[in-house]
Parts: sequence; C-alpha cells; structure tokens
Amino acid sequence: MFPVRQPWLCKALGCYDCCVRCIGAVPYPSLVATLLCFAGMALFCGCGHEALAQTEVLTQTYFARSAQDYVVMASFIKYFQYVIYGLASFFFLYGVLLLAEGFYTTSAVKQTFGEFRSTKCGRCLSLTFLIVTYILAFIWLAVFAFSAIPVFFLFNMEQTCHNINILAETTPSINQHGWICMDARQYGLLPWNAMPGKECGMALASICKTSEFYVTYDLYIAAFAGAGVTLLALFLYLVATTYNYAVLRFMGRKGIR
Repeated sequence: MFPVRQPWLCKALGCYDCCVRCIGAVPYPSLVATLLCFAGMALFCGCGHEALAQTEVLTQTYFARSAQDYVVMASFIKYFQYVIYGLASFFFLYGVLLLAEGFYTTSAVKQTFGEFRSTKCGRCLSLTFLIVTYILAFIWLAVFAFSAIPVFFLFNMEQTCHNINILAETTPSINQHGWICMDARQYGLLPWNAMPGKECGMALASICKTSEFYVTYDLYIAAFAGAGVTLLALFLYLVATTYNYAVLRFMGRKGIR
C-alpha cells in the first residue's frame, strides 16, 4: 500500500514516520481472517477429499458385497470431491479480494495517503462484499453442520465397538454382545437392500481396530475443524467489513470524500 508515485512523502516525513503510516494502513483483522480462511479451507478440502476416498474403501470392504449397492454413494463422493476443488479455488480468490478490500477501506478510513479517500464507488463495493460475506457465512454454517454428520457416525461406531470390547471382557459368551450392530443403511450410506449393510459383534469390533477406520475418523475430525476455522474467518471478515463500511458511510455523510 506504499504510494510509490509519491517519493516526496518519504523524504518529507522521514523513513520512520513513513513506515508507521504503512503499518497503520495494514488491515490486521482482514489479514488474520485471510490466514484463518486459507488454513481452514486447506484442512477442510484436503482432509475432506481424502476422508471421502477412505469412506468409499471402508464401505466397499466391510458393508457392501455388490458394486451395485454402493454405486450411488460412489457417485456422490466423486461429485463432492469436484465440489471441494471448486470451493478451494473460490475461497482462495475471495479471500484475496477481501484482503485487498480491507487494505482499501483501512487506508480510506484512516486517510493514510492522499490517494485513498472514501468515494461512492468504494462504499458500494464495500457494501457488496459485506452482503456476499453475510450470505457465505450462512451457507458455510450449514456446511459446518453437515460436516459433523460423518464425525457423529464414526463416533457412534467407535463407542459401539468400545461397548462390545467391554462385554467381551466381562462375559464369556459371544452371544451377549453379538446383537450389538452398526447399520450403515440407517445413515443413508447404502440402500436398504444392500447386503450385508451392517456388522455386528466382534466383526464390528475388528473393523474399529483397522487403520482404515482410524485414518478416516481422524480425517473427518480434521475436516470438521477446518470448516469451523473457515466459519470463524468469515465472522472476522463480517466484523471488519461492517465496521469499515459504517465508518465510510459516516465519512460520506460528513462530506469527506
């Protein structure tokens, strides 16, 4: 944001004062929000992509015998992986735009340099970003809630396996814990005519001990955390853009342009 077309400014104010003005023009809330947004999207997209691939492998190996039973789920996973690619690209570009808008509004609010002043076009642009960010925050809130579903499913599966192991240690009879099952069809992962569609007893407990299960579980948790970090970044964007826009409106009413 340093005005290279005005070299006289640095000579007149001195290097120290010029650096202070440059640092003061940095939109720190927008910068922090951008870093959080990039980190959150990297977690959500990277871990979510791999978690979906591991889910397909886990389902094919233990819950479905026929390829026709999981063809719908495989198509959904492939489609959602392409959606993840689009989300990563969109949020990267939108984060850069919001950071650039933060630089502009911060300089206009503080009137750091002579070239940066509040204008009607600038206020309209800030309002546009504010509305779009509000919409994205509500949409991403739904994505955040949706990303908790696989975590909930795998958490229930882990707890079920834990109960089976406790019963296996306390009761000598296998029939005591053979009725404890985990049905993937109840969660919509497979159609109701899928066979076997569920695992019970020690067979289910053995699945929970595999590396595929733990890798999938950890990836979904990381993707869920990434969605939460991205949601926090959007809220920070909302706070920063709302404040800057409010000050720009106030400056416009005072005739400062």
